[in-house]
Amino acid sequence: MRMSRFAAMTSSLLLAAGAALFGAGQASAAASADFGYVALGDSYSSGVGAGAYDSGSGDCKRTSRAYPALWAAAHSPQTFSFTACSGARTGDVLAGQLGPLNSGTDLVSITIGGNDAGFSDVMTTCVLQSESTCVNRVNQAKAYVDSTLPGQLDQVYNAIRSKAPNARVVVLGYPRFYKLNGTCVAGLTEGERTAINGGSDHLNAAVAKRAADHGFAFASVTGAFTGHEICSGDAWLHSLNWLNIGESYHPTAAGQSGGYLPVFTGAV
Repeated sequence: MRMSRFAAMTSSLLLAAGAALFGAGQASAAASADFGYVALGDSYSSGVGAGAYDSGSGDCKRTSRAYPALWAAAHSPQTFSFTACSGARTGDVLAGQLGPLNSGTDLVSITIGGNDAGFSDVMTTCVLQSESTCVNRVNQAKAYVDSTLPGQLDQVYNAIRSKAPNARVVVLGYPRFYKLNGTCVAGLTEGERTAINGGSDHLNAAVAKRAADHGFAFASVTGAFTGHEICSGDAWLHSLNWLNIGESYHPTAAGQSGGYLPVFTGAV
């Protein structure tokens, strides 16, 4: 049976690593030969919060500090298409991000679902309203995740597999946002922080289930961000910033390089 393109890439990487130990410098070129990577998704993949945005990406706010660009810089795939976009929902991925996918695509990454579930509205409600209103809004989001999001994810995952039948697809999750009983002395209540963390866990579980049902790898970043949540004293996530609302609750550059990148690399 013919070796799959991704298996061939993995084999080449192993050969390159071994060859490097013995001084065979040409092996690394073989590792990246004819290998295509496409990065899809929302702001957690485009890199909102990490800064240094590519002006050519406009409101999508893609950056070389995002985990897809960092991985591509480290591994030099022959082709790298970066279509992730801030604010993207499942429908946006279907309508505008899948163009680079084809039968020659070997690797796909994606974060998606948070905007469909109303992440931005949840955080706005929790910041501006009472604890009970915040908890109710989180519960509404969780109900949406149970009833509607699975079908939307299925549409995206089916389209990815149809357009890139040979690719390894890595679906990444979202971090928990708060360290409970941490260093924060103002802002949300512990009840609100607990509810928001629970909403994140609920979303991740749903995304992981749909990814697994499609034969995709799910890469959880919860462990990588443990100890680096908001209120941890060493946060890899932006807290609420009234001067730059768009970056609030998004990974910093350290969150991309220290949180998402190693998790994605391990999943690849």
